[in-house]
Amino acid sequence: MKLSSTETYWPLKNAMKHSYPSIASDITTDVLIIGGGITGALMAYKLVNEGKKIVLVDRRDVCGGSTSGSTALLQYEIDVPLHQLIKLRGTKCAIESYQNGKKAIFDLRNIIDAVGCDCGFEFKKSIYFTTLKKDVPFLKNEFKSRKQHGFEVSWLSRSELQKMGLNAIAGIESKTAAVMDPFKLASDLLFYCHEKGMQIFDRTNITKIQHQKGRIIATSENECSIKADHIIHCTGYESTETLQEKVVDLKSTFVIASESQPDLPESFKHAIFWDTAAPYHYIRTTDDNRIIMGGGDEDFKDANKRDKLLPKKEKYLLKQFFRRFPDLDFKIDYSWAGTFGETKDGLPYFGKPNSRRNEHYFLGFGGNGITFSVMGMNSVLDSLNNKKNTDLEYYRFGR
Repeated sequence: MKLSSTETYWPLKNAMKHSYPSIASDITTDVLIIGGGITGALMAYKLVNEGKKIVLVDRRDVCGGSTSGSTALLQYEIDVPLHQLIKLRGTKCAIESYQNGKKAIFDLRNIIDAVGCDCGFEFKKSIYFTTLKKDVPFLKNEFKSRKQHGFEVSWLSRSELQKMGLNAIAGIESKTAAVMDPFKLASDLLFYCHEKGMQIFDRTNITKIQHQKGRIIATSENECSIKADHIIHCTGYESTETLQEKVVDLKSTFVIASESQPDLPESFKHAIFWDTAAPYHYIRTTDDNRIIMGGGDEDFKDANKRDKLLPKKEKYLLKQFFRRFPDLDFKIDYSWAGTFGETKDGLPYFGKPNSRRNEHYFLGFGGNGITFSVMGMNSVLDSLNNKKNTDLEYYRFGR
């Protein structure tokens, strides 16, 4: 599957600092991780520090899939608002999912500090707003639910939003959110794990997986085999190629990034913004003073049709931006299209689809892919060791 199109911003910003070979011989390992994006990198980081022998493979260059196209908004808010998630999954699961997302942002900050990665991580406020009068009661319900369950939020009036330059009716401000460069973090985490002894093979496509007497044999396109006790699939939206259960609806999503603007207002730079539209729009800045805006999602059909929509979506997103921030400038420097996915409850999928096989999936679908991946990282050892874990129950397959 082609996950993104044209030149995305992050790889061009970072160039290719580290490169790895494709597989050329048979290998035996404790754990095989399939997928070299941010999810695979986080799983590798956890397991390498636990002393596991690991091989990681990716069918592209590492970090070349969804990670390269991610807009990397780090929020504890899930695509399904809290008051709706409570109805879908119950109070305990919903509240703990939001709390886990908040914890994941701080866990990620600690990982970044531990590996010394300069990935532009910065804490921000999150502004969830509406431009539609009909959505104000919905937003008030969400505010009430978060407040009731202990989340630190503030209600923003039209005049308060206008002081930020935002043309909107009402909003919810949350103190805990962040942004970063996902490509840089994933690349640095993989290099850290490589230096600790993990073998990395990119341009290595696994075409067959067999289970033989308690061990798993993965075979590559060039007929090299990797024998492992466990396989961890960190393949995101491409997991639809290997999973029997349908767990996600694929969408096409579109992003524009502006030229660098050194004079951006501080009130704008210190927040990320997302709205109540369906599908929603989201806006953030980068550490080199660019504005990134995404949205305009449509049902995914195929990559070619998605890519042909990009010129039209550029105009659409630009128009939506100026409706919200009429006093700001936005000259498009980059644009790209990518594949996105939604689950019925907005939550990820962790663990084994088949309890009798040591194949584990950690799939952070939705707009919270990175924070979900951190949550999955915190559950991966229990999945490998067949230990009970609340998250493995909340986000299990077949739920």
